[in-house]
Amino acid sequence: MQRFPRVECVAARKDHAAEATSGGSSSRRTFLKQSCQFAAATALAASAIPHVHAGEDNTIRVALVGSGSRGSGAVAQVLQTKGPIKLWAMADLFSNRLEGSLKALSGTMEGRYDLDPTSGLSNRIDVPPERRFIGFDAYRKAIDCLKPGDLVVDAAVPGFRWVHFRYAIEKGINYFMEKSVAVDGPTCRRMLELARKSKERGIKVAVGLQTRHCRSRLELLRRIQTGEIGEIFSMRAYGLGAAHGMTQRPEDISELLWQIQNFSRFFWTSGGGFCDYYVHQVDECCWMKGAWPISVQATGGRHYPSNGMDQNLDNYAAEYTFEDGAKLHFYVRMMPACHNENASYAHGTKGCAIITAPGFLPGRPRIFRGQNFAADQKIWSYPEREPSPYQMEMNDLIEAIREDKPYNEAENGTMACLAAIMGRMAAHTGQIVTRDEILNHEHEFAPDADKFTLDSPSPLPAGPDGTYPGPQPGLLPDREF
Repeated sequence: MQRFPRVECVAARKDHAAEATSGGSSSRRTFLKQSCQFAAATALAASAIPHVHAGEDNTIRVALVGSGSRGSGAVAQVLQTKGPIKLWAMADLFSNRLEGSLKALSGTMEGRYDLDPTSGLSNRIDVPPERRFIGFDAYRKAIDCLKPGDLVVDAAVPGFRWVHFRYAIEKGINYFMEKSVAVDGPTCRRMLELARKSKERGIKVAVGLQTRHCRSRLELLRRIQTGEIGEIFSMRAYGLGAAHGMTQRPEDISELLWQIQNFSRFFWTSGGGFCDYYVHQVDECCWMKGAWPISVQATGGRHYPSNGMDQNLDNYAAEYTFEDGAKLHFYVRMMPACHNENASYAHGTKGCAIITAPGFLPGRPRIFRGQNFAADQKIWSYPEREPSPYQMEMNDLIEAIREDKPYNEAENGTMACLAAIMGRMAAHTGQIVTRDEILNHEHEFAPDADKFTLDSPSPLPAGPDGTYPGPQPGLLPDREF
């Protein structure tokens, strides 16, 4: 069995009391109510940061690739970091989404980001029409507007992540990529090779697994590593939420663009809901354990035939095994009107810990004696209001760029997605799946993703009834559709 070294998060682990914060919990999709106040404060703080050389322009120019809710929220948080920084170019497949994002970020449209023209963000946006690009080659045009050392924020469909990352490396551009970063074995291998190349070139790379930048979880990690709960032998994680079904494709949009618009419903675009939505829980449990799983067995099924338009199952249950025999039990349910919970727990030989409390943000980690999470057995909890991990990950990245610190999360992000892919594939094939099998698996969902145009057919054609091929455990033991 191939061994993988433990890969540590490169986020700076400073005293949380010294960190600049943006307030309590936040979601990148809904943004945070405190963004206006934080942006104003950081705009003032920017004037206090000295230039390295007199007269030198230290402005970091940012290109946003993929301007949906994830990308717009991510770039808004980038613009709230310290120092001179500007949104300089934008790229998307859909012009209405790009223009809507720009209006929201500029504070000229009320909406999910809760921004207004006095927030300071509008002064950090300079995207004239000639730096707004539409189409499958738009990412190249936006990145070409940057200079080496600038930053691309990539929140486009994960199936294209390796394509965009490869070009950013060629151009010497620092890179933030939203999860997921890979969708199958071949793209995992490709991303690991690109991670190696980006490190060799000194490119700063961040991945949108923001819990690794959560100051409360970093403190929990430190306590676990110093033995406060003993050796971890079991973990539990839950991704229980609403259904993610979809309707039939309208006639006025191509199959390819329709699937991209509904990317979390398809394996080639996102890795499917199991990977795209719930890789956070897999990642944070492996982080606390200090290891990646070597094998997994899983089950899953459909309960609602009406949800058959997409490729996801309605529920999953996965049992991951680590090299020392420890287990991670992970449960996913995407069904309406059921108990919802996004949480993670660790059990050690001396006690237990809440990694993430139900609700996901804020994390509210805690440590207990025994194994029952009883209130009277609690021996530690994070003592302060938690700063937003979404903002912290951007603060850490921009600080690394400005101070030229080694900073690269590409390998960690790929390994987290590989672990999620293992669980998904185990459920979809009905087989025990090992890490080596994924790394050597030859089936690629969209091998020509770097060649797509607006006229390209989708790599996943719909059937005559408008539905898509889905998992058939036992019938297709080596493929997922």
